[in-house]
Amino acid sequence: MVARRLDGREVAAQMREEMQVDIARLKSEHGIVPGLAVVLVGDNPASQSYVRSKTTACQELGMHSLQLDFAADLSTDALLKTIEELNADEAVHGILVQLPLPGQDETRVLNAVSPDKDVDGLHPVNLGRLMRQEEGFWPCTPHGVLQILQRSGIEVAGQHAVVVGRSALVGRPVANLLAQKMEGANATVTMCHTGTQDLGYFTRQADILVVAAGQPRAIGADMVKEGAVVIDVGVNRIDDASRERGWRLVGDVDYPQVRKKASAITPVPNGVGPMTITMLLYNTIMAAKRANNLH
Repeated sequence: MVARRLDGREVAAQMREEMQVDIARLKSEHGIVPGLAVVLVGDNPASQSYVRSKTTACQELGMHSLQLDFAADLSTDALLKTIEELNADEAVHGILVQLPLPGQDETRVLNAVSPDKDVDGLHPVNLGRLMRQEEGFWPCTPHGVLQILQRSGIEVAGQHAVVVGRSALVGRPVANLLAQKMEGANATVTMCHTGTQDLGYFTRQADILVVAAGQPRAIGADMVKEGAVVIDVGVNRIDDASRERGWRLVGDVDYPQVRKKASAITPVPNGVGPMTITMLLYNTIMAAKRANNLH
C-alpha cells in the first residue's frame, strides 16, 4: 500500500477560489472589504517570511491588508496601545499578532485583542466558545486539519482519532473539534502527550492519527495501524549537507516509511501548512460579515 497524498496546497487553492467569490460579493453588494492587520515586532526571519506570505495572500484575494512593523525593544504598553487602536479601527476586521514576541508579555497582548477580531482564534473567549460549541473563531491550524479531512472525503464520524500533542495552539483544539457533534467530526478522540506511557499502544489504535508533537520523525511506521489516515502538523528543520542551504524540513512523522502503511497522509512541507494562512483569511472574511450582521 502507498498512501494517498493529502496535498494542503490543493485544498487551500480550492478554498481561496471560494473566498475570492465571497469577497467580490461583499464588495459589490455591501461595499465591504475584509481587512486584516498584522503586527510584527522584531526581525525574526521566520516571522518576517510568514508575515509576507499573509500580506501577499490578502492582496491576491482583494482584501485590505495592513502591516505594522516595530523594533524588538518596543514596550508591552506601547504594543497594547497599538492593539487598542486596531480594535477601534472599523476598516480592520481581523488582528494577528505574529508570534513569538521578542520580549513583550504575550499573554497580555493576545488577551488585549478584541475577541471579535481575534482571527487567530487564540483569545480565551474564542477558546471558551470552541469548548462550548458556540459561534466564534476556531484556531487556524486545527480548522485547517478538519478542512483537509472533509474536503478529501475522509469519514471522521465514528472513527477513533488519536492526537499526539496537547498545546493550546494545535493539540487541544483539534482534539476538541474532532470530538464535536457536527458534520465532518463526531469522532472518538484520545489525546496523547509527553507523559503518555507506551505511545505506540495508542497510536496503533488510530483510524485517524493527528501528530503535533514538535519532534522530528517521532512517529514511525511501527506506530501506525495499517490503513490509517495520518495528518502531520509538525514542521522541523534538520541538517542536510546534500542541500545547498544545509537543511530541510521534515514533519513529526517518518513520511517515507509511514506512507507505505497509511491509506492517506499529509506531506511536510505542503500538507497542513498552506491551510493555516488560508483559515486565517477565512476567519477574517467571517469577522467582516459578523461586524456587519451578514453572517
